[in-house]
Amino acid sequence: MGTFKQDYLKKIEECIEHGPYKDTWESLSRYRVPEEYKDLKFGIFIHWGIFSVPAFANEWYSRNMYVEGSREFEHHVKTYGPHKDFGYKDFIPMFTADKFDAGEWTDLFKEAGAQYMIPVAEHHDGFQMYGSELSHWNSVEMGPHRNVLKELSDSARSKSIVAGCSNHRVEHWFFMGHGRTFESDITDREKEGDFYWPAMPEGDHYDSFSNPVPGADFMEDWLVRCCEIVDKYCPSIFYFDWWIHHSAVKPYLRKFAAYYYNRAEEADRMAVINYKHDAFAFGTAVVDIERGKLADAKPYVWQTDTAVAYNSWCYTTENQYKDPVNIVQNLVDIVSKNGRLLLNIGPKADGTIPDEDASILRAVGKWLKINGEAVYNSTVWRFSAEGPTKTIEGQFADGNQPEFTSEDIRFTCANGCIYATVLKWPANCRVTIRSLAGAAPGNLPVFSGIIRDVKVLTGNDIPVAESVSYTRDAEGLHITAENIRSDYPVVFRIEVDD
Repeated sequence: MGTFKQDYLKKIEECIEHGPYKDTWESLSRYRVPEEYKDLKFGIFIHWGIFSVPAFANEWYSRNMYVEGSREFEHHVKTYGPHKDFGYKDFIPMFTADKFDAGEWTDLFKEAGAQYMIPVAEHHDGFQMYGSELSHWNSVEMGPHRNVLKELSDSARSKSIVAGCSNHRVEHWFFMGHGRTFESDITDREKEGDFYWPAMPEGDHYDSFSNPVPGADFMEDWLVRCCEIVDKYCPSIFYFDWWIHHSAVKPYLRKFAAYYYNRAEEADRMAVINYKHDAFAFGTAVVDIERGKLADAKPYVWQTDTAVAYNSWCYTTENQYKDPVNIVQNLVDIVSKNGRLLLNIGPKADGTIPDEDASILRAVGKWLKINGEAVYNSTVWRFSAEGPTKTIEGQFADGNQPEFTSEDIRFTCANGCIYATVLKWPANCRVTIRSLAGAAPGNLPVFSGIIRDVKVLTGNDIPVAESVSYTRDAEGLHITAENIRSDYPVVFRIEVDD
């Protein structure tokens, strides 16, 4: 393992030396988000791994089961026995994935209308869901004995779904550290390559200078793991979780970005990095907001990542699922502001996707099948939104789902048309779009273009409207569509000559 790592580090340095991107923010600022990425509006995130076996609380089970006094600690002792006798590593043989079928998964993602897919390649627990030269603790050599990342990536690409991956390895620096505070199976932190290594004490997660600081041995291991994924699996999108913002990570983060972008240029393929908490210099990668949104339209592309469940990213027996209507509303809201939605599901340990997850994806896909022209390949309009309901900006806000009204309308444009999506269709079947108001006497109109026609996109539980009538005055564009009945957002295509 050591020779492999050292050889790879030399390879990384040579690529940076000879490639167009260097490991400086100045050089990386030359990066431009690919046009093909800008067209991606909806993706599927996948949290699947050893934590899917206990299926308790959430995907942080590997950490929390070692935190004395926690609900996970008590559950673990009661269900599996003392930690010294049954630790987290002992779940690996139980992670069989015997019903995993990558083709079935990607068929579902296609049905959901997803354009890209990001499975977790390695979570905080340190178990790689792919074949690796750096560690034997991976899904090819242990557990399911399957190269999960490769199977999913190959299947996705065969169906024109963009294949990416996420890496949460850097948090492993401290993730298993609580197991050293009492008698458990977490030992020998000095031996690089061990499953639990390094299991260091945990500092403030959001302090960029927290101690103990990750050392060069760990960070070099992290860098090579990430670059190995780039070379073996060619992800078009590389998602990072939060702790890469730590000051000790920054030099290695720049090296990774330079390597990834250089390798993409060599192969003439798309390369996008998703990041949080200002870990990257602005403009060198794509901003991600975890379980939250931006309140207004932005001139730069961005992403929301959230899950079908409020309480967990992985499958648990107690998941609290979201209403697919709310998910569609948020998708429309995000896209209108130049964002895209990465929606997470959590498969079971046997490789099946829970019925609840699948049902939500199919509901989103059913809506997109009819209304997708307002989403796919769309851009922001001169206004992104109107209505009384304000978006709560920032991360971890999806537990405060707003109650949208019939006055809450979101706009996109595509195909030479304006699309106005009414987030909650009213019982009286009448809406007024104020952003398309005509001229009052002696004043200029809000919108000076010529409206040629207004049509409703019909689908889901919406019967085809025999007629859509509309009038326009200084108050707005008034639309009546008597035959529409829907709990989902309703989209109007406004054909214009402006």
